[in-house]
Amino acid sequence: MSRSSAVFKTDNGERRAGLSTSSTQHHFQSTAGLFSSNTRITQQQQQSFISKTNHDNMKRTLRLFLVLLAFGSAHPRRPHIVFIMADDLGWNDVGFHGSDEIPTPNIDALAYSGLILNNYYVEPICTPSRSALMTGKYPIHTGMQHTVLYGAEPRGLPLTEKLLPEYLKDLGYVNRMVGKWHLGSYKRVFTPTYRGFDSHLGCWTGHIDYNDHTAQEKPGWGLDMRRNLEVASDLHGVYVTDLYTNEATKLIEEHNRTKPLFLYLAHNAVHSGNPYNPLAAPDALVANFLNISSYERGKFAAMMTKVDESVGKVVKALEKNGMLEDSVIIFSSDNGGPAAGFNLNAASNWPLKGVKNTLWEGGIRAAGFLWSPLLDKPKRVAHQMMHITDWLPTLYSLAGGNPNDLHRLDGFDLWNELSNDRDSKRETILHNIDDIYGSSSIVTGDWKLIKGTNYEGEWDNWYGPSGRGGSYDVRKIQNSETGIVLEKLGRGLNPEEVMRLRSQADVKCPKVAKETPCWPLESPCLFYLKDDPCERNNLALEYPNILRHLLSSLEQYNRTALSPGNLPLDLRGDPKYWSNVWTNFGDYI
Repeated sequence: MSRSSAVFKTDNGERRAGLSTSSTQHHFQSTAGLFSSNTRITQQQQQSFISKTNHDNMKRTLRLFLVLLAFGSAHPRRPHIVFIMADDLGWNDVGFHGSDEIPTPNIDALAYSGLILNNYYVEPICTPSRSALMTGKYPIHTGMQHTVLYGAEPRGLPLTEKLLPEYLKDLGYVNRMVGKWHLGSYKRVFTPTYRGFDSHLGCWTGHIDYNDHTAQEKPGWGLDMRRNLEVASDLHGVYVTDLYTNEATKLIEEHNRTKPLFLYLAHNAVHSGNPYNPLAAPDALVANFLNISSYERGKFAAMMTKVDESVGKVVKALEKNGMLEDSVIIFSSDNGGPAAGFNLNAASNWPLKGVKNTLWEGGIRAAGFLWSPLLDKPKRVAHQMMHITDWLPTLYSLAGGNPNDLHRLDGFDLWNELSNDRDSKRETILHNIDDIYGSSSIVTGDWKLIKGTNYEGEWDNWYGPSGRGGSYDVRKIQNSETGIVLEKLGRGLNPEEVMRLRSQADVKCPKVAKETPCWPLESPCLFYLKDDPCERNNLALEYPNILRHLLSSLEQYNRTALSPGNLPLDLRGDPKYWSNVWTNFGDYI
């Protein structure tokens, strides 16, 4: 990629030096790089950018076709795929992002020896994110863009959509699901074993109590634990994170490793449970965190410890069955963390702005990593732009699938870009459009538009704790179950590379000479994330042409949107009519 020095003029006429980048393959990213808050641009240059980016869809489709042609059959082995999803995990709730408060040695060991995904985004809340993962489509294109599914709601992820496990089944995969579904259970055809999974142990609704496995939400309360379609009341009293871990490791250990495995392990943790005990963890673990001043945050830390232990046990099971060297492991949150008491929780997205179910960085920028011996350039902080919709085409292609099988997806196959540290094919992310809430957001390159907000702006702030100021013991990472397994495989970590990667993955918010506040309920806001990841300086007035262009892009996306599929609750779904069990009531009424 060729670069040359240039001078640009902004709307107010001031000049500063910048970079001019010529690349047809990465137009949005390269030109967006010109528009930093330290760069001045002429209106003619801004108009040129806007004119050229209007052709983005056509060029992007052509590029995707060429890349898929080149790399679609480049992976003769079909790797085992393990996707671990944490629920409501905050950006700052893992050690590899700089927090000293909650030790996550197993998670950190995999992250440092793989790729830390530092420019990776999900949807702002559960159901939309999970639908995007399973379909490779933005929620606006499946009608799943507004809030979450409820147990008594007579709908599900549309049956017209082909899901990730169904694509993988076509390639010979054995598909196992353990954990939270949350994509519909009104009728059995919406549940996991009818959507491509060979088995499922877990819950259908959005949250459960960690010990009694009941879900309390409108219009009632009832048991929500299933073994495939059967009610699994015999598991009562088993702490749910341990329950899922035991099932996942059992499935791995019993798996015929000559067949490719797709394991989707979707933890309930660290989502809050029922209101009578929202942050539940074993007392002995909670006692380990009495040094944390907030009791709720201490319980949260104990819950997170269980998730970290789960990752270690899964890695060990893969190694024990001779599967680890042929595995791809993804770890991801489904949305940003519910901080400061939001949803009765105690997550932290510091230093990012906002919480779960907001379109600020704290609501949509996910803690995540990719680990695999198949990566050509591991042990890296990856800055490639990535969205949760990208997993379906990326994993399908990696598994040897024909890209021509994939139609009308919003995701991109990014394996080659991630593995070899090349520029991402993705140049734009639609974070969401929710016309019911009146909120939307889109990012192109490093430029982000926010239009409207949720909760009348009540959660549009920055929330701690920062978790800094403590100690970070690299030996705990090296001596964790994962660390020991990696050492045996010759993929161990040394303290110098750990601390280097940790520093690179820590988001810092530099002070700017002038901060212009954003009031999205009054007018749209514009941020340049490269210089301002914490969204403190609204540049909407300074760059009106860029603002108008992103507003136009948002409107174009909105023309393609389906109406939200939300339906009123059906009171016949109340568990009190079904022996106090959340059930597929639509099959019986």
